[in-house]
Amino acid sequence: MTARLRDVVEVLEAAYPPALAMDWDAVGLVCGDPDDKVSRVTFAVDPVVETVAETLAGESQLLVTHHPLLLRGVHGVGADTPKGALLHRMVRGGAGLFTAHTNADSADPGISDALAAALGVRVDGPLQPSPAPALDKIVTFVPVGPAIGAVHEALSAAGAGQVGDYSHCSFATAGTGQFLPHAGADPAVGEVGKLSRVAETRIEMVLPRGRRRAVVDALRAAHPYEEPAFDVLEMADLPSACGLGRVGELERPESFAAFTERVAAGLPGTVWGVRGAGDPDREIRRVAVCGGAGDSAMDAAVAAGVDAYVTADLRHHPASEHVLAGTGPGSATPALVDVAHWASEWPWCAQAADVVAAALGGSVEVRVSRIRTDPWTTAAHPSTAAVTPQD
Repeated sequence: MTARLRDVVEVLEAAYPPALAMDWDAVGLVCGDPDDKVSRVTFAVDPVVETVAETLAGESQLLVTHHPLLLRGVHGVGADTPKGALLHRMVRGGAGLFTAHTNADSADPGISDALAAALGVRVDGPLQPSPAPALDKIVTFVPVGPAIGAVHEALSAAGAGQVGDYSHCSFATAGTGQFLPHAGADPAVGEVGKLSRVAETRIEMVLPRGRRRAVVDALRAAHPYEEPAFDVLEMADLPSACGLGRVGELERPESFAAFTERVAAGLPGTVWGVRGAGDPDREIRRVAVCGGAGDSAMDAAVAAGVDAYVTADLRHHPASEHVLAGTGPGSATPALVDVAHWASEWPWCAQAADVVAAALGGSVEVRVSRIRTDPWTTAAHPSTAAVTPQD
């Protein structure tokens, strides 16, 4: 089987649905012909000069990255601009570019699952769960007879009754309907001016909220009554397995100092390194992780009751206030581990590569870039002794 670019895109979008992306994000196919043949795909965190060069030198026909090249709107991609030059180079080299960004952050599994696996954390669920797709329930009443099957089929065809991998799902109960047709009515059952009682079946089916109008229209078209009775109920929001960050546990507890070493050993090295805020002797068992910048989820980590929270790009003031809050009596705020942004997301590259390899078999070779695209290239480490004020 020869894979096409569109085949790889379909696999990636099934694993990292574009609908999970934030509304400000830019995900999906950036350049490339969906009909082009693809035999090799390279995965990296960043679409930069080095990873583009690696993609072309390795004769890959597609570069898949986590970070977008064109996150903010542009009016042109001239080759005289840094990002435009990269696009032109890829197009001339016959390689496409695909991005899975905040959709990969929230997917199940996604960025934070890969980070947790790299650290030896067994995942229980998301740190900040996304709500499951919004559902309605439609309830209608159909006279006993052939109309029941016709209405049920019409509702199913319009999108109702889909539960996981099952379709045509419903619940039915028997009852008695009552109505009195007035002048101007054209009843399918009964007569104008006479009270009617009819054996009816109550049918209940769930449906995606976005299909509400289509399902109601289908009901009206298929129901034998001139004015069918029905209810549309909005179901309560429920958490899903998708969302930002992950919460889980280590196989066995260890000190915070040892856990910080574990994080450093599990991720690729950077000049930024790994730093921790907390008592080095504190016991760590339950852990929250969030790939990428995650200081906005610190409150969720506190609420989750974890012992440590691993993320990237922690700012001074949020981290300082978090540590201060943890010094009070009875406080149980988690210790913090701050890593380089690129390092926290790099494990995802192997996850995404495995997704493509598993779906497309031997028709596509996958490669994970090992180029460090963290922007920090050098560091100095002065003494950590207390600063002595000058006389």
